[in-house]
Amino acid sequence: MSKEHHSIIQLKPLYLARAQAASFLSVSESMLDSLVARGDLPRPRKLSAGRSAWLVEELETWGRGRPVSDLLPPAGSGYGRAGKPG
Repeated sequence: MSKEHHSIIQLKPLYLARAQAASFLSVSESMLDSLVARGDLPRPRKLSAGRSAWLVEELETWGRGRPVSDLLPPAGSGYGRAGKPG
């Protein structure tokens, strides 16, 4: 018997719906709406008469362009055994 090799291909989505776009950016859906309304985040693309979604590439570009935070992670968010940084 020969062993067959099966490849699993995972495709990156091209578009994300509102809930997925918010989750992708680690913000709430209301924050996503607010960012779009203020013009701080790209608007969704019209996919059909009643459907719109965000282009993943534009969300990634926006996310990578965010400034580096000067805030420490929240307490209990994973310092681990090493403890809080000095």
